Amino acid sequence: MAILLKAKDHDLGGLTVKRVLPHQQKRMVGPFIFFDQMGPSHFDAGQGINVRPHPHIGLSTLTYLFEGSILHRDSLGNIAEIHPGDVNWMTSGKGIVHSERESFEVRANDHSISGLQCWIALPEEKAELDPSFIHVNKQQLPNYLYQGVMKRLVVGDAYGMNSPAKTYWPMFFLDVVAEKGETIQIPNPAQETAILPIYGEVSINGDNFSASEFVLLEQGEHEIEVTQNTRFIMLGGDKFEHVPFLFWNFVSFNKERIEQAKDDWNNGRFPTIPDDNKEYIPL
Repeated sequence: MAILLKAKDHDLGGLTVKRVLPHQQKRMVGPFIFFDQMGPSHFDAGQGINVRPHPHIGLSTLTYLFEGSILHRDSLGNIAEIHPGDVNWMTSGKGIVHSERESFEVRANDHSISGLQCWIALPEEKAELDPSFIHVNKQQLPNYLYQGVMKRLVVGDAYGMNSPAKTYWPMFFLDVVAEKGETIQIPNPAQETAILPIYGEVSINGDNFSASEFVLLEQGEHEIEVTQNTRFIMLGGDKFEHVPFLFWNFVSFNKERIEQAKDDWNNGRFPTIPDDNKEYIPL
């Protein structure tokens, strides 16, 4: 039977997020070790997202929006404004610093935000990679279109498609829009799989799930029946046999490495963002 993992609400400076992973029942789904659903939230002019510079190690971050925009800056010098359907994919490896804010034009007007932020753990042998960042425009992402089903592969590999965003572990993240009555097969029955309806309703083995319900499929559950016109995210990948440690923004298989990262951040040894180095989030 599919398992509903209930999210916990968090307020991040006026932005409401529903945090599913890590969860008491399931710390990871494939390589996904952190999963936040942002909003939907509305901001008056002069207010908005303002996440100050902060560090990461041992993971990749995925930002994917349904509404609004976020301006990414990082210590490699990248500046990229993400819009709905685009991908921001940042691999921290041995260490990176980034901020998530808004452009002048967005902040100066009423605006809304809705989307997802995920952390994908790097396998142990890749944990100390040089950091990197890629922004992929939605037109560059692979799409599957057939009858009443649209699938966009955001990250990873699925249904014979490959995303331009480089991953370091077998995984997938798909955005699916389907009409009532359609049946969706999961990409790879051997991989862990979860779904999150954005609107509408789906059924798995006779159990119905609707918007913002994060559902973990169990072994043998290969089909998703669409009971209403629906949009849902489907994600997963090969299971991690060993779950890494997670502290704040740091992921590592080694507790000493996390202690080192904490000390490095406290003592200013992480790189800084060239055009955003006047403030930071304390440990």
